[in-house]
Amino acid sequence: MTSLSLLFWIALGILVQLTAHLGMVFWRHWRAYKTLHMQKQGFNLNLGQDKSSWTEGITQDTRLGFQTFRVDCKVVENANQSICSFYLVPENGQPLAPFLPGQYLTFSIDLPTITGGTEQIIRCYSLSDAPRPNCYRISIKRLYAPTGSETLLPGRASNFFHDQVSVGSLLKVRLPSGHFHIDQSDAPVVLIGAGIGITPMLSMLIWILSNQPGREVWLFYGVRNGLEVIMKAHLEGLAILHQNFHLRVCFSAPRPEDVYESDYHHQGWVNINLLQAQLPPKSYHYFICGPTPMMENLVPALEDWGVKDNFIHFEAFGPASIKRRSSIEDKPNKVGAVDIVVTFTESGKLVKWLPFASNLLEFAESNGVTLNSGCRAGSCGSCQTKLRSGEVTYQYPPDFDPEYGTCLPCVCVPKSSLILEA
Repeated sequence: MTSLSLLFWIALGILVQLTAHLGMVFWRHWRAYKTLHMQKQGFNLNLGQDKSSWTEGITQDTRLGFQTFRVDCKVVENANQSICSFYLVPENGQPLAPFLPGQYLTFSIDLPTITGGTEQIIRCYSLSDAPRPNCYRISIKRLYAPTGSETLLPGRASNFFHDQVSVGSLLKVRLPSGHFHIDQSDAPVVLIGAGIGITPMLSMLIWILSNQPGREVWLFYGVRNGLEVIMKAHLEGLAILHQNFHLRVCFSAPRPEDVYESDYHHQGWVNINLLQAQLPPKSYHYFICGPTPMMENLVPALEDWGVKDNFIHFEAFGPASIKRRSSIEDKPNKVGAVDIVVTFTESGKLVKWLPFASNLLEFAESNGVTLNSGCRAGSCGSCQTKLRSGEVTYQYPPDFDPEYGTCLPCVCVPKSSLILEA
């Protein structure tokens, strides 16, 4: 082989390597471009923010940001079969929008009615797993409502999921959202979940142990007995693997076959006395989700214990009724309420605001004005209403961020006279 031939083959080898390298660079940039393009369409990869809609492929059915997902797997999670997990994948094959551990998905559900038609309702369910690249997971507890009920009673949606949603079913789902989520600091954390309120705690816990294994985390999990516990073996395995994770299972009504210190650690509800007995003297951040009675007892008790207001984070089931001391002083609906008038333009009604009314949604309904509603807790955005004039104030920050010039009547009251498109 001549020196010229050798130089040729060397040059050819370098050219092939350079071509392969440029090809990889192009591929990476193309993937980055696609990610940025999806961000522009409504997918937000910044952990500090979230968006309320996807704009790609918007139709009449998806005008509020709903996209079609397919149920890839359905798993019964506890002994009495009251809780099922649903694994969801996007039907269009697009990458999943990320979420913050503790956030929820919003579903638009077409429920069959006894007249043979369908009725659309909105429901929100917490994600029960840490963010993964290929699917979302929600875990839903069956609630019981009267058979054939045509009202928005608890249980209609959960029974629909348990009985009629199966592998392959298609569901309309909106981008993950919600302001109740874990932070990325190294501050020690206490997670408190009662009943199905364990679902956002599972998401937070799994994320912490995967991404911050040195962070101290306690989980107080309250149910009635061993029939209701979900993912017990998984939780116990995590507690064995992670010395900074402390698991405390509490049974309020254990069965004779439930074994103390094996099946559960404490008898009774999760309350302030238990926390004071178990927790070392540290500045913990508390994340709480569960039935309203527990929340109404535990949140004020933590404040009485001296826990700072910004260290207590909670999510209530249904219409939230948990009062924070930081909001007690601000009651604009009591001051000058006799001068406030609410005008409903589409209904042609002009009504004087009542000081004891709890929120605009209930006030409208009591005066014969029908507004769309779903969660009635500021989470789903179903009741978002155009505000032509006037100001409202929120009893607490809603999870759903209303568009400019609108309000969420289910969690706000008038600050001045209002004109609403309703």
